[in-house]
Amino acid sequence: MTDLVLSGDGLSLGDAVRAAETPGTRLRTAPAAMRRVAASRAVIDAALAEGRPVYGVNTGFGKLQGKAIAAGDLKRLQRNLVLSHACGVGEPFSLAETRLMMLLRIQSLLRGHSGVTPRLVARLLAIWNAGVVPVVPQRGSVGASGDLAPLAHIALTVISEGEAFFGGRRMPSAKALARAGVATSYELREKEGLGLLNGTQAMTAVGLLALARAESLLRHADLAAAMTLDALCYSVKPFDARVQAVRPHPGQAVTAKNVRGLLRGSAILASHEKPHGKVQDPYSVRCAPQVHGACRDALAHVRDVLLREANSTTDNPLVFAHSSDGGEIAIISGGNFHGEPVAMACDYMTIAAAELGSISERRIENLVNPDISGLPPFLARDAGVGSGLMIAQVAAAALVSENKTLSHPASVDSIPTSANQEDHVSMGTIAARKARDVIGNASHVLAIELMAAAEAMEHRRPLRSGKPIEAAHAAIRKRVAPLVEDRLLATDFAAMDELMASGTLLEAAQRVGVSVAGL
Repeated sequence: MTDLVLSGDGLSLGDAVRAAETPGTRLRTAPAAMRRVAASRAVIDAALAEGRPVYGVNTGFGKLQGKAIAAGDLKRLQRNLVLSHACGVGEPFSLAETRLMMLLRIQSLLRGHSGVTPRLVARLLAIWNAGVVPVVPQRGSVGASGDLAPLAHIALTVISEGEAFFGGRRMPSAKALARAGVATSYELREKEGLGLLNGTQAMTAVGLLALARAESLLRHADLAAAMTLDALCYSVKPFDARVQAVRPHPGQAVTAKNVRGLLRGSAILASHEKPHGKVQDPYSVRCAPQVHGACRDALAHVRDVLLREANSTTDNPLVFAHSSDGGEIAIISGGNFHGEPVAMACDYMTIAAAELGSISERRIENLVNPDISGLPPFLARDAGVGSGLMIAQVAAAALVSENKTLSHPASVDSIPTSANQEDHVSMGTIAARKARDVIGNASHVLAIELMAAAEAMEHRRPLRSGKPIEAAHAAIRKRVAPLVEDRLLATDFAAMDELMASGTLLEAAQRVGVSVAGL
């Protein structure tokens, strides 16, 4: 069991993903952060004592902002907000996604601009640390005012309503909390319902977990391109550092360096890299630095945006309780809940992942098409009787085609809500979910390419590739045997997916001294 201390600042991608994906991780809060929470709450209490109207504290919400709420109804206002806004539909987010939503919401509250009580932060910590995970339906958010519906379902568990997962089972939140030893009675104070709901934590959580997988996908794409290049006896000359230097996109240089390192010492390469050999190879291999590199640069931008968002305050209204905030103590209504930055970043991530899958599928075609490869048709040992990897390429093509459909940007859409008060929205959670799905499809395509490239290398024996490629090939062979005759390939694809998800192939290359760089 490990601890992660949240301070409102400095949350890294690695820490966020590890905490979300590692049940048993305990969250703690930095004392200075809790002092900020208390200071921001004092501003809300002062406003209430003075009878000043504050949006969402003693007024209605959205179109109902002009309706004053009586003092006796202020706590009921917050409870009603949670109940009325928990309108999500469909299958729930994964446990890791929901855990990260909770973590990010705590992180945002700790920045001290939300006006909630320290007691609410303690409540969220208790729920997380007890292993209770709210059931949060995936659909129903338009991404402004933030992720209202998903975050409302988290807030339901805070007040012992709705459903939650505990001990691997789905049950009413009250039962889950009771079994976990967490108090089942909790009443929201003024601003606390709004403080839980207003924000971009659902889209950001899904986006961050997708990003971690996309970054891994990039490294595997470079490995796959190198293995395919060697298996097809293509040239490494287009990966020369001088070629990249005259078009100095940083991601392009990284990909070329990765491939050169992976192929260093290849006897296969040495056997055909002659001065009067074939002049140029197909784009899907020759242009890997340019395509993979563009994807790498895109993900670097996405990383910047999502980590900035993870360490931001996306509440409304915002409370400024310190002179260090740059002005007088104030409560200001703004629009930090709007998910446009995250939406556009996730759409960009979707495009990058779709392109990695697209170029990989073309390399698979190079491997299985005898007119291109000079290898047996579909890499079958007894072509005709056996179909080899014929339909493996078809499966990859289907995934790539699906990704094209999913790659239409969600962020260009908007639809007015709340009686036209919220008249432009981001669709950020849709963008994040699409990115996650496209990355999953592209990962399957890369798994198929790696399997096909490993099979093609069998036809180059006794020649050997570079040590990193051979190490990755050996790791594949521990799980996936050579395709001597036709067999159930779905099982092999699943094994390849697991090898990629575990990082086994990249670790194998690393052990022989070649690091496949990320961003």
